Amino acid sequence: MRDPLYVPFNDQVLIIATDNSGGIGMKEKDLVKVPYHVVSYYSFRVAVMECMAAGGFPVSIVMQNFCGESVWEELKEGIQEGLDELGLDIPITGSTETNMELLQSALGLSVLGTGGKSASTEALPLQEANLAVIGKPLVGAEVVEESRSIAPLQLFKQLWQNERVTILPVGSKGIADELCRFLPGIKIENIENIGIKLDLHKSAGPSTCFIISYPADLEQEIQEISGNFFNKITLSGH
Repeated sequence: MRDPLYVPFNDQVLIIATDNSGGIGMKEKDLVKVPYHVVSYYSFRVAVMECMAAGGFPVSIVMQNFCGESVWEELKEGIQEGLDELGLDIPITGSTETNMELLQSALGLSVLGTGGKSASTEALPLQEANLAVIGKPLVGAEVVEESRSIAPLQLFKQLWQNERVTILPVGSKGIADELCRFLPGIKIENIENIGIKLDLHKSAGPSTCFIISYPADLEQEIQEISGNFFNKITLSGH
């Protein structure tokens, strides 16, 4: 699942965002070996960023654990780390597969949110778009090895709270694909030189970076807030 689900609920909207991972953990046949609190932290990161960017305020978390019953608490620790970064205190529930033991680790995680800002995936008028990438696309073992290049959740929340900033987390299809969602009339094959030294087509794994649009008068403030995570986008010929 890539896009959040919007469900009308009384006089509000329930916004559900989901992430999953497989072959990442501490089982013998896992392809990437990392502790389970790291697995759940990054899975939560993706789902909560998707939920919030779509206009939701997180209210609960549902976890589907296929890593083993013994690691449930460690998985919760990783989610709690993310909640602490965002200053949130919301319940965590879920289920563990205990009948069958899998050869590889697997985890599914959903964040449920309500109400909030307007959806961030709406196309923006090109002439009004001031764009930047916050963070760096990383995937697999790079997420651990280059963790200092990952856009922090605290920074994500700080920018999200500004109603004049629109946010779109970058997924597995990369920066170029997400820009095409942001900007009407732009084709992915035409996005090659946008003024940043990042791989535009590389997966961002657990949303290690995100795209923002903002009015020009906010640029200095955003640069100061974002520091080295800020990568300004310049679309040639536009």
